[in-house]
Amino acid sequence: MEPIVIGIIGIIFLIFLLFAGLPIGVGMALVGVLGFAYLTDMGAALGLLRTVPYATFASNSLSVIPLFILMGAFAMSSGMSEALFRAVYKWLGHMKGGVAQATIAACAFFAAISGSSLATAVTLGSVALPEMRKYKYDDSLATGAVAAGGSMGILIPPSVILIIYGIITEQSIGKLFLAGFVPGIMEMVFYMITVWLLTTIKPGLGPKGPKTGFREKMNALGHTWDIVLLFIVVIGGIYAGVFTPTEAAGIGAFGTFFFTLVRKRLTWGVFKESLSTTLVTTGMLFLIMMGAMIFGYFLSVSQLPSEMAVFVGGLSVNRYIILAAILIIVLMLGCIMDSMAIVLLTIPVFYPLVIDLGFNPIWFGILVVRVTEMGMITPPVGMNVFVIKGISDAPIGTIFRGIAPFLMADVIQVILLVLFPQIVLLLPDLMT
Repeated sequence: MEPIVIGIIGIIFLIFLLFAGLPIGVGMALVGVLGFAYLTDMGAALGLLRTVPYATFASNSLSVIPLFILMGAFAMSSGMSEALFRAVYKWLGHMKGGVAQATIAACAFFAAISGSSLATAVTLGSVALPEMRKYKYDDSLATGAVAAGGSMGILIPPSVILIIYGIITEQSIGKLFLAGFVPGIMEMVFYMITVWLLTTIKPGLGPKGPKTGFREKMNALGHTWDIVLLFIVVIGGIYAGVFTPTEAAGIGAFGTFFFTLVRKRLTWGVFKESLSTTLVTTGMLFLIMMGAMIFGYFLSVSQLPSEMAVFVGGLSVNRYIILAAILIIVLMLGCIMDSMAIVLLTIPVFYPLVIDLGFNPIWFGILVVRVTEMGMITPPVGMNVFVIKGISDAPIGTIFRGIAPFLMADVIQVILLVLFPQIVLLLPDLMT
């Protein structure tokens, strides 16, 4: 049987295993070893099991992952999310849909210190949903705003997904962080405009909140100084070349620990829970990465990525049509899979093809993450939607109905990112 056929069978078998409930890391490692053994020999395949785990866990570049996860874990317990929401609410709450707009803005700012969509959705949802219900917001708008706002957690730097993409493709993590900044702010603005349009057309969806005085606004803003300082030091330090992403992650983790202590939120239980969350999440991610590396070796010997690039290169089809097909596949996977699994499963297959088509790898990485975000709020699953259901008790149909306008805003933004790559590449180009 031809190696490329074995590669295709391997991918189909892997998808079957995932639907059967096998963990993504174990499934990729299993298929990778079996496929590699079939195409070479069992001794070489077992050799992968000896060398790949060490290569995965001993890599200095991967130390950035647990540090940023620890930073996010402390941020969730520090009270920063409440301070963020209160500050933004004081400034925007008096507008049409102001509480929903404040929620989206707070999600964007919190994403800059958490790096996780689910953490952002849970943390801000717990604060914002009771406030929106207090002011009689429609449940569809309230839950939709939190679910959509939470999805920004994997795009706005620091983002664990962008770190993984950078490691797999050997791209600069610093440039990826900078590339995600403008699209992330753009996403926030698009979501806020969506809320404004909805509440202008139908004011009952999101009534205005009370006005607050300038002194009260500034006082609320003053309670977010530590968040602003963390963001400036971590992202500004990377941009200015003062320290590497790994060093920035270490500083960020220590900073959130220190500010949690200053805010008097650091108990032994919080400390233990933060470390436990970091260990469990890091172990899960490293297992997935190990499986992805083994699966990548299998794909390489099957010649599937290179043959696919040759085949597509011979087609008389506009390269943007091929790009659209790739992004649609990523979106469909995003509806049913975790964002990390999507990146590790699709990038080894599609990345060589994208480079062969002449697309910028930094730009493509941001597009993949952006479309993955859409998948997190797209039926039939949409992981953020079920997280919000868990903390709001709103019917799942109500949440999906609230998500629909935000998905339309997502589609418009992705089209703009494709048509105008400089939106993504502006800051990375300045860095060079």
